[in-house]
Amino acid sequence: MDIALLLKAIILGLVEGLTEFLPISSTGHLILAGDLLDFNDEKGKIFEMVIQTGAMLAIVWEYRVRFLSVLSGLGSRVEARRFVFNLMVAFMPAAVLGLTFGKYIKAYLFKPVPVALAFIVGGLIILWVERRATPTRVRVESVDSMSWKDALKIGCAQALALIPGTSRSGATIIGGMLFGLSRRAATEFSFFLAVPTLVAAGAYDLYKNRALLSMDDLGLFAVGFVTAFLAAFLCVRWLLRYIISHDFTIFAWYRIVFGFVVIATAWTGVVNWTAG
Repeated sequence: MDIALLLKAIILGLVEGLTEFLPISSTGHLILAGDLLDFNDEKGKIFEMVIQTGAMLAIVWEYRVRFLSVLSGLGSRVEARRFVFNLMVAFMPAAVLGLTFGKYIKAYLFKPVPVALAFIVGGLIILWVERRATPTRVRVESVDSMSWKDALKIGCAQALALIPGTSRSGATIIGGMLFGLSRRAATEFSFFLAVPTLVAAGAYDLYKNRALLSMDDLGLFAVGFVTAFLAAFLCVRWLLRYIISHDFTIFAWYRIVFGFVVIATAWTGVVNWTAG
């Protein structure tokens, strides 16, 4: 395997794993990193789907006891069925809008400068929500206490993340907090919702682009997949500890500063953002 290509796979795997579950937009970071590494062709897009699946499996592994309990209890426990139903409800808005407008979004918004603008706007929204956040606004302390209406609201928030740079995790976590979920409940539901969302998106894109798949790419995809899985697993563990005593303000300022850096480098020509 080409060493340069292998390094690109590792870098992109790390980028995906470290950003997928933080409110900073993994898609936005992958667009920017893929552009810088010149790995943004059609095969590069398939690679992104593969490493996103690797990151998603980190959630499945971290919450394997919870998922097994839900699966085994579907026939006997109301809370297990409610959990699955809430995930289905939350999944639908992004699925419907993605199928309807996905082609147009990818054509016009999957570019560095629009991503940078979404970074900045998303950062400002996080700052606004965090300023409003108080214990008295919390009405849902855990995922098990959520209603289908709560799930639908978060699903609508997730649909906003079809705009690259918005952040799926950011939209669901911050949206959940805005709708009355505790910080931990919003974060965990965002994790759980990633499973059907990323599986569906990955399967759909792989099916559409199956003609581009080749056994020659198996090693490259495997390296990126494993790297993303390990990075995401460590990141999820860290985030669950972090939110016990911290808010998301630091991520908001990161988004704003990073967004302005991308716009400034594009404007001055310091970086040749070929996709933007």
